[in-house]
Amino acid sequence: MSERKSNIGSYEQRLPNFDWSLAEQELGYKKGDKINIGWYLSDRNCQKGLGMKLALIHEDHLGNVRRYTFNDMRVMTNAIALYLQKLGVQPGERVCIFMDRAPELYFTFQGILKMGAVAQPLFSAFGDESLFTRLDNAKTTAIFTQKKHVAKVRKILGTLPALRHIIIVDADESTTLKDRELAYNMEKQPRVEQFDAYPSTAETPSVLHYTSGTTGQPKGAQHVHYSIISQYLTTKWVLDLQPDDIYWCNADPGWVTGTSYGIIGPWVAGITQVVLDAGFSAERWYQFIEKHKITVWYSAPTAIRLLMREGTDIVRKYNLKSLRHLASVGEPLNAEAVIWSKEAFGLFFHDSYWQTETGSIVITNYPGMTIKPGSMGKPFPGITATVLDTKTFEPIQKSGTVGLIALKPGWPSMFRTYWNNQAVYDSKFKNGWYLCGDRASIDPDGYFWFVGRDDDVINTGGHLVGPFEIESALLEHPAVAESAAVGKPDPVNMEVVKAFVALKPGFEPSDDLDLEIMNFIRKKLSPLAMPQEIEFVKSLPKTRSGKIMRRMLRAKEWGEEIGDTSTLEND
Repeated sequence: MSERKSNIGSYEQRLPNFDWSLAEQELGYKKGDKINIGWYLSDRNCQKGLGMKLALIHEDHLGNVRRYTFNDMRVMTNAIALYLQKLGVQPGERVCIFMDRAPELYFTFQGILKMGAVAQPLFSAFGDESLFTRLDNAKTTAIFTQKKHVAKVRKILGTLPALRHIIIVDADESTTLKDRELAYNMEKQPRVEQFDAYPSTAETPSVLHYTSGTTGQPKGAQHVHYSIISQYLTTKWVLDLQPDDIYWCNADPGWVTGTSYGIIGPWVAGITQVVLDAGFSAERWYQFIEKHKITVWYSAPTAIRLLMREGTDIVRKYNLKSLRHLASVGEPLNAEAVIWSKEAFGLFFHDSYWQTETGSIVITNYPGMTIKPGSMGKPFPGITATVLDTKTFEPIQKSGTVGLIALKPGWPSMFRTYWNNQAVYDSKFKNGWYLCGDRASIDPDGYFWFVGRDDDVINTGGHLVGPFEIESALLEHPAVAESAAVGKPDPVNMEVVKAFVALKPGFEPSDDLDLEIMNFIRKKLSPLAMPQEIEFVKSLPKTRSGKIMRRMLRAKEWGEEIGDTSTLEND
């Protein structure tokens, strides 16, 4: 493609006097107006004359392609909204989406929001216990799923009295429906030309995204419809999406990236996006980019490292000249990957930093700015970011000093609470700052440099995995007395899960027992949370109060200093 001026223009010129009202004006929104994300993604685009423009090009693992215009999306999401309404689903109730990346996933998300319910996207790879935890916590009313995943729902249905409807989107005449199950064929439903979107306002709940922490159950980060303001402008300025782009975000909407920038951001901007519902394959991915002439690609460091492993010779087999902008998210993008992408594609991957809780990109490398390989970049205009002293929670003035990444609250897409967990939400704020839970330093030019997480969460391939669920699953095995899960280094995923297990009396470590435990927990955990290794130990390091000192185990794996052990329990 020919060289074009980026949407953001000069970063330095955007900073002075920035105000989010700029996005409000572009979206035709004024304070106090109704604002419904579902309506903005299709209806508004049709009103702007984009009804016949392609909104979604979807390709499945067999290579079958389905195409939908913005008008197709409008009438189909209307139908989903009306269907839920007729079922008696009420505004504010949680409706889960538990399926692979089929078009139905992307459309049910919008239909849920259009009728005023709260969308609760979950990874289809979750096991039944992980699914139960999240559905039970949210008191979910309905769930959209597929035949291949409904068995997990059936297994836990008896313990979920709030779950009234199980909607199977690919059920057919041969499907035997069981208790509370319904068949819904999106393609065969009558097109609903008119549906009055729920009159949500800025603070009306929209999306409930679950994120794991180091202790306790997964937490539901509650977002609101006003988040679209941040998601729209960051999409436009960071991903640089322009009217004639073909955009690919290869994140699953079970992850916040897949909703903020795989559904909301591109479609509120009226952009055509492509979705590939297939596993990773370098050759398949390059074929996909060439076939659909993708121009902007938002990926993850894990995927980039997997592509690196395949080398550059395979890249040369394909015509990838359509690509003009690359961005990355999910974890730190190591300098080697940035440099490799320039060699492979003639373009740098632009790293971006944000979280489930932030709802949109907060620190990033922009189109046109000088790239420092390995750096997170600079704060988005409208975001006040710094690093804080870990004891005083005051901003650190000296450049290069490591501190806690912190943001001034108030940007539109910031989460409003943790579902039914206000105390934990309140604990995320100190001295007027939101604490991201990560550590970084800032160089003299204002670039942020990621150092690591400030807690025990394991970041595997850009997905945050909490030790609690892993350890709980291990403890259910009859041979396991104690367990601890930490991250260990991995050349592709940055880190993967390693479990430490202390056995009960009468059991001895062996390869057979290792395999037995792995098979046991495989049924309980998602693939992301599965340990890649189990190490049998006599006991686990604990504080005098009985808390397992995971950081000691992690330090051993990473070859780091163990640090202060004054609270360590005496053996």
